[in-house]
Amino acid sequence: MSRLQADHLYKVFGRRPDEAVRRLADGADRDELRAEGTTAAVVDAGFTVDPGQIFVVMGLSGSGKSTLLRMLNGLLEPTAGRVLYDGNDLTALSPRELREVRSTKISMVFQHFALFPHRNVLENAAYGLEVQGVPRAERETRAAEALELCGLAGWEKSWPDELSGGMQQRVGLARALATDADLLLMDESFSALDPLIRRDMQDQLLVLQQRLKKTIVFITHDLNEAMRLGDRIAVMRDGRIVQLGTAEDILVRPADDYVASFIQDVDRSRVLTAAAVMTAPTGPVAPDAPAVGPDTLLADLCALAAEGPHPVVVQDSGGSALGVVRKEKLLAVLGGLASQEVTAHA
Repeated sequence: MSRLQADHLYKVFGRRPDEAVRRLADGADRDELRAEGTTAAVVDAGFTVDPGQIFVVMGLSGSGKSTLLRMLNGLLEPTAGRVLYDGNDLTALSPRELREVRSTKISMVFQHFALFPHRNVLENAAYGLEVQGVPRAERETRAAEALELCGLAGWEKSWPDELSGGMQQRVGLARALATDADLLLMDESFSALDPLIRRDMQDQLLVLQQRLKKTIVFITHDLNEAMRLGDRIAVMRDGRIVQLGTAEDILVRPADDYVASFIQDVDRSRVLTAAAVMTAPTGPVAPDAPAVGPDTLLADLCALAAEGPHPVVVQDSGGSALGVVRKEKLLAVLGGLASQEVTAHA
């Protein structure tokens, strides 16, 4: 069963929202409704997120991604559609039941840290547990463990203004982890950080995910961040999800010109793998040809391909050849040829 499911979600602000949903479902244009004083922030969004998966929602400002996130934990009520958590309809819960879910099952990590300046690091990390009514000794123990996971052991008694931006964001992440919520919602959580600190936080999140296997919905406007973090990615435009798939799906087979324009500056060598670009052998495989697994990144393939005259062989775990990667195919992909031309050689 999916951990989280968005089922035909709409969020409309303004006049006659129910009528607007009907018109949108019948094909009405969002700009047409805006001219009438109605804003369709999210239009017919649907997806599933499996347990332990990082699901990234990306899009430019105004695309609807943050509105969508706020519907996932009930901060905004959908105009139409449902949000299912472990099969339970969150949109049908009473306010008290919804607060209980938000305090125990779902945690938020915000863009601007949201730390209390009058509480020290340990008290900030323990705040969610305090809201739950967890006794002080237990919540401080759990908060200290979460801080250690996030690389902040020894900083428990420090004040937020004594920390760098990256360290403050680690406190926000520790606060979410301390509640032991199954689902983390992260709204542009790293976008306020400097590039080097941002990448460090991405590394930290990936390391934590390998250990904790949380289910994460991560909002970003940065495609490189989406490609690096996401097991699956939803690309939003004008309130709609215009493409849903893995990073490789989106890079190799963009759904439309809008998505294609997004991906033109992405470092494909750090996203695509051997499996995405391999082709069937046209003859016997040379015995001295270099061999890699299907998950090998193109950045690592390039060095091997440059060492000898033979295509790189892609093998499964048993050593059987799945395909080969030729130098010309690597050059085509890394040179940023249009996806149609790249896949035509596959």
